[in-house]
Amino acid sequence: MPARGYGEAETQFHSFGDPSEPFVLRGGVGLPEVTLAYETYGELDADHSNAILVFHALTGSQHAAGYNGAVAGVGDRWNDECRFGWWDAFIGPGKALDTNRFFVISVNYLGSCYGSTGPVSINPETGRIYGGSFPSVTFADMVDAQVRLLEHLEIEQLHAVVGGSTGGMMALSLATRYPELVDIVIPIATGARVTPLQKIHNFEQIMAIENDPNFNGGDYYEGPAPDEGLMLARMIGHKTFVSLAAMEARARREVVRRDEGPGTYAITEPMESYMWHQGTKFVERFDANSYLRIMEAWQHFDLASDAGVDDLADAFIPCKHQRYMIFTIDSDVCFYPEEQTDLARYLKLADVPHRRITVHSDRGHDSFLLEPRLYAPHLVDTLTNDWG
Repeated sequence: MPARGYGEAETQFHSFGDPSEPFVLRGGVGLPEVTLAYETYGELDADHSNAILVFHALTGSQHAAGYNGAVAGVGDRWNDECRFGWWDAFIGPGKALDTNRFFVISVNYLGSCYGSTGPVSINPETGRIYGGSFPSVTFADMVDAQVRLLEHLEIEQLHAVVGGSTGGMMALSLATRYPELVDIVIPIATGARVTPLQKIHNFEQIMAIENDPNFNGGDYYEGPAPDEGLMLARMIGHKTFVSLAAMEARARREVVRRDEGPGTYAITEPMESYMWHQGTKFVERFDANSYLRIMEAWQHFDLASDAGVDDLADAFIPCKHQRYMIFTIDSDVCFYPEEQTDLARYLKLADVPHRRITVHSDRGHDSFLLEPRLYAPHLVDTLTNDWG
């Protein structure tokens, strides 16, 4: 299969921890072993100073660029939706994250289902799938695990950390809790706190999955999966990823009318069919337990508490040497522009150098995945020129 951009890519794995020295989560539970699935693009320079860590969004993966036909242990979840890198248009020779110059790292979240340790993994202490017994994880835990990978790669300082959406929250978590580890911080379409609207949407999705009759407390791997709950959860979330105008256009253009539905209600509207299609294809590539763990981590994200301070502005006080490039999408209804305004205010209060670009797009939150021409000039300038 020809690649659209970077070329062939391969997932690598790094494991750490053992029963005598577990990886202890912030909730106090220790994982006897952690495996992280990751990919790298470009070459690490002699002094290991050209690394950029990219955090993927909610249900993304380690596969950020190029073509990857299969990932060991992932099985059928690694389907055509996953095989081309989710940021392929941004990463590669001469692109915004130029692999002729930078060594780019992308890691699957701890708790996810694309090769990193999560609910679908085998618990080494029982020999059985974790399932519902997999503990709660936080964004800070996910970041801490990736810092362990950086240590393994002998990277003492990152040139930059980049993240969009929930990945941007993790970029902020790393920057505030490991300030000496990074110079440039690029949060895209994200926020420094969880808004009330996000909490409502997240809670609705959690309830959709847990109330599916097949959920069985998370132990559904030997029987029918909670597909209907996961499907509904995705539909609830998807409406915040795409602008209504773009959604209407896609529904008219891409989705054929269908008369069947989930129950007695028959789908007849293109928008209904579009949302049904989004939920159906998501169920084929993601695990419900992993979705719950990541959703829970988002729901309880607390940047100030994780940094050991009472006020968000204080979390950025150790970051005065860093430089922030904040991206806002004017049509975003997942992380509204006001959230980046707040982030910029916290940085100003802490006297941290920063600048902000508003991207004008009709694509909504997903713009940062789809429109490299709107981001690339600002990314290149931020990563290659002195400012601040």
